[in-house]
Amino acid sequence: MARPKKDRLVRFNPKINYFKPRGIPVLDLEEVCLTIDERESIRLADLEGLSHADAGRRMGISRATFGRIVQQARKTLADAIIYGKAVRVEGGNYKLMRGENKYGSNSGKHAGGKTKTGSTGRTECRR
Repeated sequence: MARPKKDRLVRFNPKINYFKPRGIPVLDLEEVCLTIDERESIRLADLEGLSHADAGRRMGISRATFGRIVQQARKTLADAIIYGKAVRVEGGNYKLMRGENKYGSNSGKHAGGKTKTGSTGRTECRR
């Protein structure tokens, strides 16, 4: 029996959840799926420049797990950019957090703030 996946702590969830190449109708595009926790890994590693260890702590997961998540996210984004596919952002194993924590980011779990649970369980996305 497989071990259940641990929720990843997500502190940033923009309203935008779909990207597509300009000038190509959506009906003509292949689509890839990027999960919300994968998007958070890209934000922490590539936008904020955190190490895998620091980013893993911010998401409440190990360095190795963070590395696997960000590697899959980068592969998905590269596929979309190189082959001109649309990117849909949804699903994943995550918990949307609010409030300040000791790491200087939003997290109700670490500092008694409010917690908002996001959708859990992986969506049916073709990769």
